[in-house]
Amino acid sequence: MRDLSCFMAYDIRGKVPEQLDADLAGDIGRAFVAEMGARRVVVGRDMRLESPMLADALIRGLTASGAEVVDIGLCGTEEVYFGTVHQGADGGIMVTASHNPKGYNGMKLVREGARPISGDSGLLGIRERIASGSLSTRTGPATGGPVHVDADKTAYIEHLLGYVDRTALRRLKIVADPGNGAAGPVMQRLAERLAPLEFALVNEQPDGNFPNGVPNPLLRERRAATAAAVVEHGADFGIAWDGDFDRCFLFDAGGRFIEGYYLVGLLAEMMLAKHPGAKILHDPRLTWNTIDQVRSAGGVPVQSKTGHAFMKERLRLEDAVYGGEMSAHHYFRDFAYCDSGMIPWLLVAELISRTGRPLADLVDARMAAYPCSGEINYRVPAVAPVIERVLAYYQPKNPVVDRTDGISLEFPEWRFNLRGSNTEPLLRLNVETRGDAAEVERRVAEIAALIAGNPRPTQ
Repeated sequence: MRDLSCFMAYDIRGKVPEQLDADLAGDIGRAFVAEMGARRVVVGRDMRLESPMLADALIRGLTASGAEVVDIGLCGTEEVYFGTVHQGADGGIMVTASHNPKGYNGMKLVREGARPISGDSGLLGIRERIASGSLSTRTGPATGGPVHVDADKTAYIEHLLGYVDRTALRRLKIVADPGNGAAGPVMQRLAERLAPLEFALVNEQPDGNFPNGVPNPLLRERRAATAAAVVEHGADFGIAWDGDFDRCFLFDAGGRFIEGYYLVGLLAEMMLAKHPGAKILHDPRLTWNTIDQVRSAGGVPVQSKTGHAFMKERLRLEDAVYGGEMSAHHYFRDFAYCDSGMIPWLLVAELISRTGRPLADLVDARMAAYPCSGEINYRVPAVAPVIERVLAYYQPKNPVVDRTDGISLEFPEWRFNLRGSNTEPLLRLNVETRGDAAEVERRVAEIAALIAGNPRPTQ
């Protein structure tokens, strides 16, 4: 039986060639056309060593089924989102494994309007068409639809620049660290247009060998190089991205990593200044600070289940102007309701320029008001029984319980969210309090003991 284990809940991701190879990539192209009825498809790829091979095979499959392909080459995932809308295409496919280790690759798929394709909106259908054996596993020459190579980033760059008032910018030094991912070429283009901002680009050359490690700033060990570069260059702030740059991560002038949670509230305030009274989406993992900032700025906070497919669907449903996840995904209504790793730092650069306040000053009070644990992962044999064990321990204490995503339990002075990963056999924990950093540590230790099956009474 054919191995289709690379089909995940939201995308396609697996080891190359064990789980994903050229034959399967070609069949994905064929199945995409058959399932989605696509006649014009935008295709892009990241810098991974296998990406050109997989993209070529994918394109052969698409064209063999009669689809016209716009090949935008090396890019970030958001460029496929933008290109799908800008080109008026029926869909788009990005060849990427995002932040996965070397040797992995995959695909992110969207339909017209850059609407996400996930398990319940077409991805399962694509998988079943391949599993049925009704599609050829041979990726012959492209004798069907035409291929147009269009690597011109001009329209995309102009769109990004539309989010920032360049007349308000003042001289700031910014360290930009793509981590040898796909963000380098875009940053070079933006740097040329954003005077008086001054950029120190490090690790800007895309390189699938990952000479400095796989770009994934969510891992604490991957932050040190960016932090050191910020200090070394005397920068006002720093930026780092994952490989396909659909997430960005910020560092203050001292090289301190800023949790994505606090950036959500900051961006929400900025978007509400431009769109008074608008709705703002947030995920359930960490919420108090975002809700506080949104309400204080006159907006309406709306909670959505974690995950890009859920966030984008809810963003459209609510017509929210912005949505943010603590994992550094930031969604914008004017960016086809999609996530961007470029728009957030542009907005922050404008805010620092306008206010004259450093990034640390913009977030310190919020971090003190609502200290958090950041996301902590636990590998367990089975997710559901552990969640129910933790819930059973706390339920007699009468918390407010929310099951939007996993379990969120809220007490007067602290709350936590515990959920299973959508992509890995992990439990993910987030804890926050009202102004008590020591309580965060105590509660993390308490819940960790419960997860391990060793309840400890609260001190």
